[in-house]
Amino acid sequence: VIIGLILGVAGEKLEVEIDERELLVRDALPGNNCGACGFPGCDGLAKAISEGVAPVNACPVGGAKMIEEISRIMGVEAEEKAKTIAYVKCSGVKEKTKIKYNYNGILDCRKVMLMPGGGDKACVSGCLGYGTCVRECSFDAINIINGVAVVDKEKCVSCGLCVKVCPKEIIEIIPYESTAKVSCYSKQKGKDVKSVCEVGCIGCKLCMRVCESNAITVENNLAKVDYEKCIHCMKCIEKCPTKIIKH
Repeated sequence: VIIGLILGVAGEKLEVEIDERELLVRDALPGNNCGACGFPGCDGLAKAISEGVAPVNACPVGGAKMIEEISRIMGVEAEEKAKTIAYVKCSGVKEKTKIKYNYNGILDCRKVMLMPGGGDKACVSGCLGYGTCVRECSFDAINIINGVAVVDKEKCVSCGLCVKVCPKEIIEIIPYESTAKVSCYSKQKGKDVKSVCEVGCIGCKLCMRVCESNAITVENNLAKVDYEKCIHCMKCIEKCPTKIIKH
């Protein structure tokens, strides 16, 4: 009885007060605990938001309604955030790219990267297609189609986890409304690209020359789109000889 009384008093004295807003924010968060926000799960993010350490739109998967709710709880104005998606910068499907050898090991791109030449694909920058990003995605938004990872833009919540696990670093976050996307990441010269892949960027600069808004540059033999400058004219798509700039 005495020990019970002591524990009861100690529990009241040592009780840690929790900000009511933290509990409300935690209820508003989706509960995926994916860690894409940079904090240890939804509990960690709720605490950070309630303390003002993280912004109200720090969760990349909850959507506009969640941001509005958390903004209301925190008493701040909801910030408008443009929708984004993940995009795999590779078009090297099986019939378009060469293979150096047959790999029959663990189906994990990070493991395959440890093999000679950084994997079995002749293109050193191409998608390996062993599904590490697929398994990392909690939203069933990525599939391996004909040897290349493809993102379903309607399912993607732009959490960025696939970007972090891709050993080739060929997945990036881009605006949802983007109309010109370069689906290649090779920085090799044109003739070297063509020797391993039929659909790689050859750095010809034709896309750059027809772009009316200077939204495309070619650096290190690779075309790159500035999405803030792009006016969606799609002339680069029409002009690209290898058709690696896609809608």
